[in-house]
Amino acid sequence: MSYRHFHALCHRYRGRAVQIRTVDGRIHRGIIHHVSGNRVFLRPLGGPRNLGGFGYGGWGWGWGFGWGIAIGSIAALALIPFFFW
Repeated sequence: MSYRHFHALCHRYRGRAVQIRTVDGRIHRGIIHHVSGNRVFLRPLGGPRNLGGFGYGGWGWGWGFGWGIAIGSIAALALIPFFFW
């Protein structure tokens, strides 16, 4: 699948729980919080609440974005059913 396909899927599934498998075999689960030009940012599932906002985050945006995954490294993206988490 192409970069554009996964970029469009990430935009479409923003705010939903997903499972992303990257080309190196890693599996990431979380809620899509933000999609930039080359990364998708996930919030961890079931983690502590109220960590978002501006503050002392690694990117200068606070801890609300979770972690970023390069869209070009995505091998598969699937929605996670609500009862999973």
